[in-house]
Amino acid sequence: MIGLLLTGEHYIFYFQERIGLKNRKFMMWKFATMLKASPSLPGGLYTTRKDPRLMPLGGFLRKTKINEIPQLVNILKGDMSIVGPRPLVDKTFEPYPDHVKARVYDVRPGLTGIGSIVFRDEEKLLSETKLDKAEYYANYISPYKGELELWYQSHQSFRTDCLIVFLTVWVVIFPQSKLVYRLFRDLPSRPDHLK
Repeated sequence: MIGLLLTGEHYIFYFQERIGLKNRKFMMWKFATMLKASPSLPGGLYTTRKDPRLMPLGGFLRKTKINEIPQLVNILKGDMSIVGPRPLVDKTFEPYPDHVKARVYDVRPGLTGIGSIVFRDEEKLLSETKLDKAEYYANYISPYKGELELWYQSHQSFRTDCLIVFLTVWVVIFPQSKLVYRLFRDLPSRPDHLK
């Protein structure tokens, strides 16, 4: 927090409207990692590796997922749970197929989830595509991520949640690990274009 106060734009928290339980909106907390004007700058809502909009500590906070810690406030308020589908903004929720949009937030959104683990490399994918980032997200990332979130709902249990929490820490330490596919052998198959 002191580092954020002394660097970048000198603010600690970032608040953003997200979609939650039963598709109701709430304000999600994060540590500030990007310039305040980021949504209106080139790149919009899609962050890439070495994004020029990142503040000095932003890359480290995002890579380690420390920027998500303030969401503990959202958990205490009842907006979120520890495990569940990540809460999205309207523009990243819209590309989900209709059957996903209808069901994905039948459970509380989570601080972490199966989509966050499988798409640990989402910023890398967005950095490497030659397509428009919004188009790539809508046509390639979103459909698979939606199927993963529905998989979670049909496999929701204390054991699954514990494994997801473990895997969240694991992929921060070992970002290239494929352990998630060994622990959850019946996950929807990752499309070839995302391998």
